[in-house]
Amino acid sequence: MSERAINLAEKLSAFTELWSPKIVAGFNGNDVMVVKVNGEFNWHSHPDTDDFFLVLSGRLTIQMREGDVVLGPGEMYVVPKGVEHCPRADVETHLVIIEPAGTPNTGDPETAVTKTKI
Repeated sequence: MSERAINLAEKLSAFTELWSPKIVAGFNGNDVMVVKVNGEFNWHSHPDTDDFFLVLSGRLTIQMREGDVVLGPGEMYVVPKGVEHCPRADVETHLVIIEPAGTPNTGDPETAVTKTKI
């Protein structure tokens, strides 16, 4: 157990790559991650788990076939499991994402932007 708080700004300053979530903590079998995004990700879904997004800075559009959800700083959204979605940011945006440990953020097998630990 750590006696030190996790500083999200400090964690975000430790990397520059986009769309590559970094695990900063875990709880109850979930990964808590920070990620920098800009541009459009890929369309994907997670058949067995919901997808949690919390915007720290910037603006995120979560595109879904039924309509978009737009989030600003301090706003969050949970994409229900099985719902196809495509995150997009028109400016660099910093997020907290929470998923069950081992869930590929890409919805597919490991790629260059699959989450890693920092």
